[in-house]
Amino acid sequence: ETTGRGAAVVYLESAPRQAFADLPAGHARMDQRDEQFVPHILAITVGTRVDFPNNDTKFHNVFSLSPIKTFDLGRYPVGHFKSVVFDKPGIVPVSCDIHAHMRAYILVFSHPFFAVTDGDGLYAIAGVPAGPYTIVAWSEWAPPDSRQVTITSGSVTDADFRLGRPR
Repeated sequence: ETTGRGAAVVYLESAPRQAFADLPAGHARMDQRDEQFVPHILAITVGTRVDFPNNDTKFHNVFSLSPIKTFDLGRYPVGHFKSVVFDKPGIVPVSCDIHAHMRAYILVFSHPFFAVTDGDGLYAIAGVPAGPYTIVAWSEWAPPDSRQVTITSGSVTDADFRLGRPR
């Protein structure tokens, strides 16, 4: 679980047709702890239900004004949670109406070929069928960067990105 603000999401810009056939609805969580969302960046597939548990000592009000998914969960105390199903692909900034410094991002994909970088900036996207792709790296603190890659069956393909420094 990558919780830091230095995380990035690396993903295929488009996926092969067969990737859409069996896209399972997932279940994820974005916790509220110490006036932070954990993880700070969450990558999910379309149809995933995300729980927003409050494990803080304060009330929170989780919301987003994103055209991808607009919601306002209202204020709720520690020990409670509310959920949202994300039904369209895109980037959804998440905030707390009570604590303006609380921000996070949910990236929603219509295919399973994405990964969140770990604390060392490393990632792996498994199971990508052979073929040419555009791979993109996204972070909140730098413009997206992309590379053309060709995946060959049974091998590992490297794609390195330099996105700048986290704030």
